[in-house]
Amino acid sequence: MNATLPTAESLRAALAALLDGLPPRQAAQAVDRLIASYRGTTPTDAPVLRDRSDVAAYAAYRMPATFEAVRAGLDALRDAAPHWTPATHTDIGGGTGAASWAVAGAWEDGPRTTVLDWAEPALTLGRELAEASGAPALRAATWQRARIGTALELAPTDLATVSYVLKELTPGDRAALVDATAAAAQAVVVVEPGTPDGYARIIEARDRLVAAGLSVAAPCPHSAACPIEPGTDWCHFSARVSRSSLHRQVKGGSLSHEDEKFSYVAATRFPIDPAGARVTRKPQLRKGQVLLELCTRDEGLRRATVTKRHGELYRAARDTAWGDPWPPHTAPDQDLRAVP
Repeated sequence: MNATLPTAESLRAALAALLDGLPPRQAAQAVDRLIASYRGTTPTDAPVLRDRSDVAAYAAYRMPATFEAVRAGLDALRDAAPHWTPATHTDIGGGTGAASWAVAGAWEDGPRTTVLDWAEPALTLGRELAEASGAPALRAATWQRARIGTALELAPTDLATVSYVLKELTPGDRAALVDATAAAAQAVVVVEPGTPDGYARIIEARDRLVAAGLSVAAPCPHSAACPIEPGTDWCHFSARVSRSSLHRQVKGGSLSHEDEKFSYVAATRFPIDPAGARVTRKPQLRKGQVLLELCTRDEGLRRATVTKRHGELYRAARDTAWGDPWPPHTAPDQDLRAVP
């Protein structure tokens, strides 16, 4: 990857440099309050990030995880539309810009980005982080204060990201925001926490995007109704997040990594080639076989058992991860239904 493109490592370095000197106790207290807000109910007229200490704590606490979740969604979009490159990007409710970092790192020539958020301290710190990134696309981004909700007016854009925003809005504002985003963008990526509630908001957004004429690029292999029976399960994925010493200090953890659970949808107005199926759970490795839980294009939810007799497909299955398309593009051309 081009050295000027932002990465998880360069984001951690920028955070460490910018937050140097923030008292750990103050950061930890702010993180505790933000966790309570993140897991609770936030009124739409009360921004979560109130001042610079809140924003700094939030950046250390959430930016690496948000970056990885959005990057996973963008990777799936790129798999479905490998020849498409956005020229413009709007990061709606972007805060300190984690999604913008992921977008700038996804394409060699990063799009012109506009970050919209209602918290001025978040925009200020996000601008400082972008400047420290060294990435031309991030350093050229526009940071604009805007109320996220019914009153938001969006200019036409190639790509819009809405990451960890819908939870902070009332149902009416959520619907209005998704509809406005669908009308303005050629491609939309929405990310929410990988909880039953987060999945419900993603399904609501997915339904509105499809109703507006967009096609689902990922994670679903189709744009028809989700085959999961409401209330029985939820579709979510996991992204591995490396923790810096700063991250471990702020979050009070000792492990070098954590797993971010997230739900997402990517949809477009242009032709795409979605995966034939998507792995919806961590693959189970058994002696001589791999068990895959799949969401398929034609058969809904089903389990595939891939054994050694499937040859190259079996070797591909052993390297397949939760959230990957199936069969992988590198696998031999085999009918998925031939795998029991």
